[in-house]
Amino acid sequence: MGTDSLVLGVADLLSRPSRRREEHLEVEVSGLAVLGSKVAEGKALRIDLLLEALNEAVVVKGTTAATWVGECRRCLRPLEATLQAPILEIFETDPTEGETQPLQRDHIDVEPVIREAVLLELPLAPLCGADCAGLCPQCGTDRNEAECGCAEEASDPRWAGLDQLHFE
Repeated sequence: MGTDSLVLGVADLLSRPSRRREEHLEVEVSGLAVLGSKVAEGKALRIDLLLEALNEAVVVKGTTAATWVGECRRCLRPLEATLQAPILEIFETDPTEGETQPLQRDHIDVEPVIREAVLLELPLAPLCGADCAGLCPQCGTDRNEAECGCAEEASDPRWAGLDQLHFE
């Protein structure tokens, strides 16, 4: 799954602590999907990073933007939107598992960091809108477009106590 363009040389930064460099990349990364959505095939991620050298480490800050697709969990309409994912990571020669990433002599691989950031921002259950009425469970009519006329099911009396609960 390695994307060579996400392996960045940092020898110039490590030679002088506190040196900074910006990186602007557009790269396709495959396999970015969660339950209800995925990064659109053939669409590149836009990655804007600031790399800064600290004594024996490199700090990577920035954002990545991606176009994602999915379908509304209520009405099944196709969706397409853009997400912005923040990035903040430290690369060091002796990484602490779960906290920092490995610095391999004079380069860093930012793909795992980018992948994780995008996956965390993808919606698990996307909606076309908070007020989406969804499909009628009886006839399948999209209730955003028309009323179907089906009768509402009577609630089970065993659950009547829950009808009294109101959440803000």
